[in-house]
Amino acid sequence: MLVNRVGDFGLALGMLSIFSLFRSFDYATVFSLVPLYKDATFFFFGFEIHALTLICVFLFVGSVGKSAQLGLHT
Repeated sequence: MLVNRVGDFGLALGMLSIFSLFRSFDYATVFSLVPLYKDATFFFFGFEIHALTLICVFLFVGSVGKSAQLGLHT
């Protein structure tokens, strides 16, 4: 159950990051705006991190946790 919550948290952070950067969840909108935000950054725990990389990491953690892979399996 704890592993599933890690996946939920990662997925939620990824979705919130997408919405805060692109203001939409629509695939067509997000994919068309990616070139405009290729150099965007987020401040995350005092560090400046590339926004698209952070979004991808959060979504990856969400998918790994939800499908019980790579260390998040029991």
